Amino acid sequence: MVLYQPEIPGNTGNIGRTCVAVGAKLWIVHPAGFQLDEKHVRRAGLDYWKHLMIEEVVNWDALTEKLSPRRFFYFSRFATKTIWDASFQNDDVFVFGSESSGLPESILDRDAPNALRVPTTGKVRSLNLATTAGIVLYEHQRQVRSLGE
Repeated sequence: MVLYQPEIPGNTGNIGRTCVAVGAKLWIVHPAGFQLDEKHVRRAGLDYWKHLMIEEVVNWDALTEKLSPRRFFYFSRFATKTIWDASFQNDDVFVFGSESSGLPESILDRDAPNALRVPTTGKVRSLNLATTAGIVLYEHQRQVRSLGE
């Protein structure tokens, strides 16, 4: 799970907690809009934060260097394909942009087969970042069945 320049500490804390729940690693691409030790991050992550596999990188290039050659999926409300169109694998990387501006065009090609969105009705512009990340992580788990029953 990758958060590209996240801005809201509570979202990051909630996403971190979900990562712990499914055994995923959380990557933070800087700059972030807060410090990871802020009380809002800790409060949202609760006492699970100590179990989180987390790594911070200074920029996008540093992240891609560390995670290449894995498959990357990019999430945006503007993507033309949905998560139902994807077949996920164990080592896939899920990339989410900042809450206010999403992913930059230099990273996201909204028509690419690896650009995905969570389907919603036309009445909702977008879902909360932590909600979307949770849906994606659990759809991944459903597909790969890597959690014990």
